[in-house]
Parts: sequence; C-alpha cells; structure tokens
Amino acid sequence: MTKRLDDYTKEELIEVVKGLKRRKKFGLVWEDKPEKVAQLCQDNLPVLDEVEDRAIILSSDSPTNYLIEGDNYHSLSVLNYTHGGKVDIIYIDPPYNTGNKDFVYNDHYVDKEDSYRHSKWLSFMSKRLQLAKDLLADNGVVFISIDDNEYANLKLLCDAVFGENNSIGPFIQNKLNAKNDTLNIQKNHEYILVYRKGEIKVAGKTIPTLVNKKISIKELSKDGDRFYYLSDPLTTRGDGGILNARKNLGYTVYFNPKTGDFKGVMDYNVELAQTSNIEKDVYSDDSNLVSKGYVIIRPPRVRGKLGAWTWECSRFNANKDEVFIKTTRTGYSVNKKVFVDASLVYESADKFYYDSVSQNGNSRSIIDYSTNDGTDVYNQILEAGSFNNPKNVQMLKYLISLFDNKDALVLDFFAGSGTLGQAVLEINDDDEGNRKFILCTNNENGIAENITYERVKKVVEGYGGNKGIPANIRYFTTDFVSKKNTDDQTRAELVERSAKMICVREDTFEALVDDKDYKIFEGGVTYSAIVFNTGSIEKVKKDISKLSTNKPVSIYVFSLSNDTYESDFADLERTHELRPIPESILDVYRRIFTYQKESMGL
Repeated sequence: MTKRLDDYTKEELIEVVKGLKRRKKFGLVWEDKPEKVAQLCQDNLPVLDEVEDRAIILSSDSPTNYLIEGDNYHSLSVLNYTHGGKVDIIYIDPPYNTGNKDFVYNDHYVDKEDSYRHSKWLSFMSKRLQLAKDLLADNGVVFISIDDNEYANLKLLCDAVFGENNSIGPFIQNKLNAKNDTLNIQKNHEYILVYRKGEIKVAGKTIPTLVNKKISIKELSKDGDRFYYLSDPLTTRGDGGILNARKNLGYTVYFNPKTGDFKGVMDYNVELAQTSNIEKDVYSDDSNLVSKGYVIIRPPRVRGKLGAWTWECSRFNANKDEVFIKTTRTGYSVNKKVFVDASLVYESADKFYYDSVSQNGNSRSIIDYSTNDGTDVYNQILEAGSFNNPKNVQMLKYLISLFDNKDALVLDFFAGSGTLGQAVLEINDDDEGNRKFILCTNNENGIAENITYERVKKVVEGYGGNKGIPANIRYFTTDFVSKKNTDDQTRAELVERSAKMICVREDTFEALVDDKDYKIFEGGVTYSAIVFNTGSIEKVKKDISKLSTNKPVSIYVFSLSNDTYESDFADLERTHELRPIPESILDVYRRIFTYQKESMGL
C-alpha cells in the first residue's frame, strides 16, 4: 500500500526531499549494483608488486611501458596516484554485454535473460570511466569500441561522465566482413565513441583535441620485395598540359601486351605540335614496333587539344621500373608506381594494403578496418585460436596518430591480447616516436601472463622474421594493504609497500642506494628518494649531493603528521620536490573511494 503524505514524520519527509534533490533531472538512470572488487577497497588499499623476472629492458634511452595484472578497478585506483592527470590517450574495448558469456559481474556471466543485465554493465562501466577520466591530461582523449548492444547506454553514460559538449565522435568502423549474423539487418559495423577530457581554449579559440587527418586504404601490388600503388596517369592536367605548351612532352609510349615490354619514342613533329591539334599530322607511327605487336599509347587530349606527359622521354625510359601500364575500358593508361615502406604494409586474404594518411583533411566518420586482419596479425605472433577477435593493429595506430604528440602516454585498461601495446610500439617505429603504453588486464585463464605479456614480448624481441622493436616493459600485479585497527598501522605498512608505486610514478627503477632506512633510484630524467626513517635525513642529503648528474630529485618522506620536513632539506643544493607519504597516496584513495562509496549508496 502506498504511504500517504500525512503518514510521514517530519524526519521522513526531510529524507524524501533529500532523495529528490539527488535524483537526476535528465539522462541515464539505472539501479547501481554492488560490485565485489569495488567493495574490497573499502577495507583494503591497492598497491603494486613487480614481477621482476618478467622485466624486458632493451633500450636505455627509452621510457618504461607497463603491464599491470589485476582487476582493472584496482589498477585504475593505483594509477590515479601514479599517473593522475598524465594520460594522453585511453583506448578500451570493454565487454559488449551481448549475453554470450562476454561479460562477468561478481564472478558470474551475465546472460541475455538477466533483468539487471544493463544495470550491471552500467554500474561496472561508470565506476571505471570515472577513474579513467581523472587519469586524463587536460587535453586527453578517450576512444571506446562498442557495438549495438550497449551503444545507446554508453553514449549517455559518457555524456554524464565527460560532458555532452566533450563528445567528438563517434567513428563507425566498417569491419569489412560479410558475416550473416542476423535475420534482419546484417551488422558489419561497430562504433568507437570519442570524448575529450575538456575543452582547451587559447586566445578565446577552441584548440582541436585531435589532428584532422584523411585516411584512404590502398590495395598494393608487389614488385619483388617492394610494394606499390598506382598514382593518377602520368599526364599533365589543365591548360599547362597541352602539347603546344609542353613541346618536349608529346612522345608515344609503345606497349606490347603479350610481353609487357614498353618504351617511349619521340615520333612526332615538334614544330607542327605548336600549331596543329590533329594527331595524324603531328605523330608518325613506328610501323616496325607496331608490326611486332606493340600498341600505341599517347597522352589523352586536354580540352580538345593534344595532351602531354608529365615526364620527358629520356626520364621515362630511364625509370621504367617506376611505370605501370594499366588496362582500361577504352585502352591503356600510363601510371606511376608509388612505392611504400614495407614496414607499413599489412596483409589480408592474400592481398596487401597500406593506410595512406594525409594531414589537414577531415577525418572520416566511417573508417574501414577488417576484423579478420586483427586475427591474422595475432596468429602470426601467438598460437592461432588462443584469443578470439583481437582488434585491428592498423586501426589503433590510426587512432593514436590523430593525437599530435609523439611522446603521448597511452592506456588500455581492457588490454585483452595486447593489441594496443603492439600498435604503440609499431607507430613509434614508424615515425621515431617516444610514446609509452600502460596495459591493464586480469589473469583469467592466464591471459595476462600467456597472451598479453607474451605478445608484447614477441613484438619487442622479434617474431616470425619480423625484427624486434626495442623497448622497456615492466610487469606488475595488484595487491592490497589491509586497513588496520589503527590509522598509524595502515600508514606504516602502506609506506613499506609504496616503493614500487613511487618508481612507477617517477619512472625511476635503477637502484642507486638500497638502505633499510631509505632508497634512492634513478630514471631517465629524474631521481627519486624514499625516506622510511626520518632519522636518516642527513645521510639521505649527503647521498643525494653525490649523485653524478644534475637531474632533479623527488623526495618522499614518511610522516604520520603529513609533515614534508621542508626545513630539514632547506640546505640541499639541488632542485628537489618534497612529498609526504603515505598521505599523498591516501589523499588520492580518499577522493576515489569517497566518490565510489557515494555512487554505490553506501
């Protein structure tokens, strides 16, 4: 029975009004479902442990890439401390919630008949997207692959998390397959939602988050070990392309269709070409070549006048390996071969392709990337069938290329087979970039160890005749510090476990001093010092003063009172920054888990 208004007490009415104020006015509303991995953080603080024997260090001049094994909720929580506001690009391929055992919630698959199917998915995604948003740099961008099952819900959720005005997508991926998977409309597409962290303005003008690019997929031909596509015909267009204006460019190309041989012959009257537009008056056919089976190819007319080639005859004959005679409906055309760097070529269904990207065009909303290509590339690296439906490497390279920063930090917290890691390594190899990746995945069925890690390892070290791409990879697992009965106990244990998190935050892994009271590490651009015992501060300062290079140092000092001991380090003659631990870590966790607790109604 519905409770009448007169039956409410004053206190009950106040609570009802509070609830109405919290209710969303417009947008996506769902019943938030408790999630074990999020509730676990109410009594435990996530930390990182390194699996040191899986480290791959091949390039001393390069930054460190990270693979984190564990539930991505916990990984994202740790990353909010180590990389908050530092991630430039996020790409994720979350579960699509098809009901076909692709989405696990609280250790159980969610099927199509689950009446809370969409609520569970939205609860799951909303927690992680909020954590992800806080990781993005001010000009950061997120790409999310999705299909029809949750596209509408995800769009509204992203509008709520990132802001509707920050939507700059979607892309529609033409999967280039012909799978008949429905009785009605054949679904050969997926979506990639694109959002920015926020609008960036300079002098009152909005600065684009992504570089405008125009992409076209070109099918290639093979010439020995080289690959090429054909440019437009080798003729000069416009008024400047008529023969009486280009008197040395009117020769005939003689082509033998049977043998494939061809040559350029100066068989025309240069003087008559200045005044006549009648081909038989200007040209004299080479009857000897014609008798041997050669056909005549001359420049097509331009506005009714005799046309001209782009190259002179001598250059044409000297560069025949760059020329292709193409059969057309009306005869033949002479085309230039455009050769492509073999490292940019990919194969699909026994054909070769290249993605031609040009700046300053408009990025097309429909992009053509085959799902089969993702599988083909994966099968070249790891055992065929060991992972289903990996993403297309070339597609991820294209998305990364839209962000105009070769030093970008790229995150995938649904890493799966590690396609994003391969894409980052390859695009760095293509354009001499210095991008870094962070891959997060659980280890269900050994995926982190046996799939994600092994794939990026093979790309780094080389596989199947492909040269390796030297890079540094470090492997971490998530663990927990239990909240003790006293705050001081928790703080002390968190400091003990924080060393690796600080190394990840600062990218400093070379241990220079390993004392029980303090540690000092070196990275490419900075040092880090961790002071566990404040009684050792004078020794720490002496060791810091002895460091060989003048790089700045970040000093983390254990303090139960949030004291950075600034006065104790005032005489340190080196650029340094002081941070209290564990308070700087706890501040991040308080913010995260307070928000998550409120969102769960706890």
